[in-house]
Formats: sequence, C-alpha cells, structure tokens
Amino acid sequence: MEPSCSPHAAAAASVSPPVDFVLGATACCMACVFTNPLEVVKTRLQLQGELRPRGTYPRHYRGVLQAMVAVGQIDGLRGLQKGLKAGLLYQGVMNGVRFCFYSHMEDVGLTQQPGGTIMAGAMAGALGAFVASPAYLVKTHLQAQTVAAFAVGHQHNHQSVSGAFETIYKKQGLLGLWRGVSGAVPRVTVGSAVQLATFASAKEWVRKHQWFQEGSWIVALSGGMISSVAVAVAMTPFDVVSTRLYNQPVDEMGKGKHYRGFLDCFVQIVVKEGPLALYKGLGPAYLRLGPHTTLSLLFWDELRRVTCQHQGT
Repeated sequence: MEPSCSPHAAAAASVSPPVDFVLGATACCMACVFTNPLEVVKTRLQLQGELRPRGTYPRHYRGVLQAMVAVGQIDGLRGLQKGLKAGLLYQGVMNGVRFCFYSHMEDVGLTQQPGGTIMAGAMAGALGAFVASPAYLVKTHLQAQTVAAFAVGHQHNHQSVSGAFETIYKKQGLLGLWRGVSGAVPRVTVGSAVQLATFASAKEWVRKHQWFQEGSWIVALSGGMISSVAVAVAMTPFDVVSTRLYNQPVDEMGKGKHYRGFLDCFVQIVVKEGPLALYKGLGPAYLRLGPHTTLSLLFWDELRRVTCQHQGT
C-alpha cells in the first residue's frame, strides 16, 4: 500500500480516503464471492469438537476437500455459499473502513515512519473489525447452521440475515450485536497488520528486482501471494478463538455460556483440546486467505491505479 496508486509515485495523484473506502470495499467483496465456500468449511472445522479432547467426538469434516464435499451433500451446493450476504456486508464495511483509514495514514505520512506500516495496518484493522463485528457475528451463525446429524457448535437457527439481526437485537439488545468483538478486534488487528505490511514490502521488493514490467498486475499478485502465507500463520489462532466466541450460546443475561472472553477462550481451547486445536481449519484458512488476500489486494491495487488514471485525464 504505497502513498499513491501509480507506479510512478512522484507523478501520481493520491487517492482520497473516501474513494479508498469504496475501492477497498468493492475489492474485498469481489474476492469474497470466490472464497466464501472455504469460509464455510473453515467455520465448520473450527467448531468441530469444541472443548472436547481429540478422539472423543465424531469428525464429520476431515480436511478441505472432504469437508467441501460433505457440505455440498448435506446442505446442497447452495450450502457452500451460506452466509454470503452477511459475508459481503462484513467485507464491505470492515475493509472499506480499513482501507480508508490506512489510506488516511498514508496521506499524513505515518506509513513513512519506522514501523508505521505495521502500526497503521493494526489500527485500521482494529477499527474495521469493531465497526463490522455485527455482520461477522451473523455470518458465523449462518455458516455453522446445518442439519442436526452433522451439526458442529451451537445452532442458532436463523432464517435469514435480516432475521438474525432482528432476533439478536430483540433478545440481547444493541450490545448483543457486538458480542464476540473481543475476539474480532485482535483477530483482524493481527491479520491486517501482517497483510498490509507484508504486501507493501513484498511488492516493493518485487518491483526493485524488475522481474516484471513496471506497473504490471503481476507485481501486486506476487505481493499478495507472499502476504497470504504470513497472514495464515499469524491469524489462525485468533481466528479459531473469534469463531468460538461469536458462535457460543448465551444465557438470559446475554453472557456466553462457554467462554467469559478472549483469554478464557484461548486457555480453555489449549487445556481441553490441546495447543494444536488453535490451528483447526488451517488448511481452508490458508486456501481462503491466500486467494482472498491476493484477489482483494490485487483488485484494490488495480482499482486504485485505474482511479488515478481517470483522475489524471
């Protein structure tokens, strides 16, 4: 994420934060359409065997390919796109805010300071995660839902996105829509910082070596592929905790029945399921994050370039 969108930074007009809000939201929504089936599989794998030692529960989902086939057989092909509407809402709001804020940090020069890229990415991720948390809550509920025989995790039985928002609001109030945000903020803060920092550095490294034509989309693609590896490794433990916090049932006071918060969830998973449980769903997490990181950052980079060219005409 450079201060300007053109390969020729000195000559290009910068993209304003409001424009970057639209570009970031659009880019990530485009990527979400392609990667949502992997998000469904990831959610199921992360909820499977919740708070139970390995070997003491039936494993309905075993790996990425088998899990995708299982979801298709159980819920039909449309089941692989469960939660897509909520996912698009989440991606649009979260990444719109994230990219907009990051663009503003570029404009004020924070990303040019030592460690500024990581700091700006973390701050942008935290803000985006907080604002978009209700959409992620509903998305997780919908993607976990399936027939009783193959259910993993608590089943909330929502009928639609709007129905889910309405039910949560009526039962838990406005604050109930932000239940689980304590897991979402560190999840996206870490992921955003790693994604934005490694993408910017990797793309600049590729550009300096002049392996590809100046301004080629392959430069952005290469940066995205490198970034996705780091994001998957750093983010998956936070992702597992976040999924558990969002999907857990609540009592009449709106408090979680399984976990008291982020740290309690983290400790319970390690103690009851073992440390490796923090990497449940790593396969689909990378396979989703890889293409999603690459596609979203590629779309964002290209949309910024086209916007700058249009502004210059």
